[in-house]
Amino acid sequence: MNDWTPVRRSTGRSVDSDDEPLVGYRIMVLGMSWGGLAAARRILPALPADFAIPVALVQHRHRDSDALLARFLQELTSLRVCEVEDKQPIEPGRVFIAPANYHMLVEDGYFSLSTEGPVRFSRPSIDVSFMSAAATYGHRVVGVVLTGANEDGAVVLRRIADGGGMTVVQDPASAEVEAMLTRALRAVPTARVFPLQRMGEFLAGLPSAFAAPSGT
Repeated sequence: MNDWTPVRRSTGRSVDSDDEPLVGYRIMVLGMSWGGLAAARRILPALPADFAIPVALVQHRHRDSDALLARFLQELTSLRVCEVEDKQPIEPGRVFIAPANYHMLVEDGYFSLSTEGPVRFSRPSIDVSFMSAAATYGHRVVGVVLTGANEDGAVVLRRIADGGGMTVVQDPASAEVEAMLTRALRAVPTARVFPLQRMGEFLAGLPSAFAAPSGT
């Protein structure tokens, strides 16, 4: 297990070796809290079976939550859904869920899990996953902040924006709880804003750095 604080700082460029221009995103990180399952119910079905950007989903959960979340989300999408295990490879065509009572960090090519203390009273923490993704993949990150009742995601969404990544925020008018969204928009006023009924279509059209998953 690793300390969640990233030791690598993004320069705003890809971590790939050739400093090539952006040709696709390496990961999409969704952060959600209160009302998040209703938001996921609208977004995940809009992602096609050949959607190749790996999706990392962080939902605030009770420490004793079981695997029902993964089973519920699997019913919504043709992408493969799983709870993350330590050192699990990041692969296209999948939705990766932060497990209960662990922080989920995005490393170069894989996830790692941490049992460091809660951040903003939460483990898993949206801040931890967003910040590690920004530090690892720079401008090849898509950060999405969805409905929620606290300040998670705001400052670290700014980190993604500063690194040249894509930032997307749910329209507060379409949210069960606006707090996370209004703070995120205050931090990143240039973020793309969509109501839930349009957000999935927008995300589905983003380019991926990966080939479409086989068998689609």
